[in-house]
Amino acid sequence: MPHFLNTLDDNFEAEFIALMGMKREDSPDVDAVVADIIADVRARGDAAVLELTAKFDRLELTPETMRFSDAEIESECAKVDDEDRAALEMAAARIRAYHERQMPADAWWEDETGAALGWRWSAVSAAGLYVPGGLASYPSSVLMNAIPAKVAGVDRLAIVVPTPDGVVNPLVLLAAKIAGVDEIYRIGGAQAVAALAYGTDTIAPVDKITGPGNAFVAAAKRRVFGKVGIDMIAGPSEILVIADKDNDPDWIAVDLLSQAEHDESAQSILITDDADFGRAVAAAVEKQLETLERRAIAGPSWRDFGAVIVVKDMEEAVRLSDRIAPEHLEICTNDAEDLQTKIRHAGAIFIGSWTPEAIGDYIGGPNHVLPTARSARFSSGLSVMDFIKRTTLSRMTPDALLAIGPSAERLAKSESLEAHGLSVRARLDRLNKG
Repeated sequence: MPHFLNTLDDNFEAEFIALMGMKREDSPDVDAVVADIIADVRARGDAAVLELTAKFDRLELTPETMRFSDAEIESECAKVDDEDRAALEMAAARIRAYHERQMPADAWWEDETGAALGWRWSAVSAAGLYVPGGLASYPSSVLMNAIPAKVAGVDRLAIVVPTPDGVVNPLVLLAAKIAGVDEIYRIGGAQAVAALAYGTDTIAPVDKITGPGNAFVAAAKRRVFGKVGIDMIAGPSEILVIADKDNDPDWIAVDLLSQAEHDESAQSILITDDADFGRAVAAAVEKQLETLERRAIAGPSWRDFGAVIVVKDMEEAVRLSDRIAPEHLEICTNDAEDLQTKIRHAGAIFIGSWTPEAIGDYIGGPNHVLPTARSARFSSGLSVMDFIKRTTLSRMTPDALLAIGPSAERLAKSESLEAHGLSVRARLDRLNKG
């Protein structure tokens, strides 16, 4: 059974803090191992990558076979049936249309001194996308990572996807093709991250790495940050549902299970102002677990980390939601449109009972790569902004420099940076002589 909390209970605050502080991720100390792998790849390049791929993925490769050929990609894509292909193409079109609207505008203007100021946006030149392989192989994540990069204008997009024992997921390759990926390599783990960051004879280095992975991949991304950019370090999946009694308990139950089935460490929470409804949803979850294919995963997740929290009103629900700062937030109330405007911290919000979070995972349009572990308090989900950067622009005229230059010189002197001040003074002297 999940944790049951009620804000009216005297010990609620302690129980809530304990719930939020639960260690939901088995994070073995892999940093030393990862450090050695990265150093090995930096020193030996392809040879290290190939040895580690043979060791961990039981796959013997050569530099020539590390990358999927165009013929191999076409052959694998041909295995995808028409309905799956159509679904991927619809998802890609919706994701692309949504992210195209995110592109910011350049700016250029003159201020009252005559100085021209502004900024312009440009994409990173190359990006690498990590795609988990084996059982956790998600073509939807390929679309969610690759399409924003291409919309942003990234010239070169490389994917690394492990293929243990040589097993390939055709849907992943088709998703990559639809998204416009340029290169696909059948490698994974920390060695793949290192190859993307530092480059090898076969794999050219990239500027930014995105995409989820296991503890080794996460540790590798932390270590290469600075050499390259990264998106985020994602933890176990989360969903918070705020619901009133005017909902179908079975609907809310499967919404909660939609995240619980990801990982035994995932967390699903219901906040409601009706205790009877909360108990009905909990009962519905137990019923669904009897037949759910992934009950061996979803069951422990719901038992260990799931929760039903009863609040006195929806204003209190909003306050608790912002403290949780969930990755996914469903608002299933009669006033969902109004309630969502009061939420400050959430990775993604799904408004109304007809908007299950699963729509967002696949076909809605917004990105499903979202901040976890309460990091929605200070960060956002993946977007085109992750693949572009802003360059500021300034142009002085003689009159503008006369107007603002003396203050710059004064500030330089206050910081004891003589050459800074002299670089301004040299121009001011020329202007004053004229």
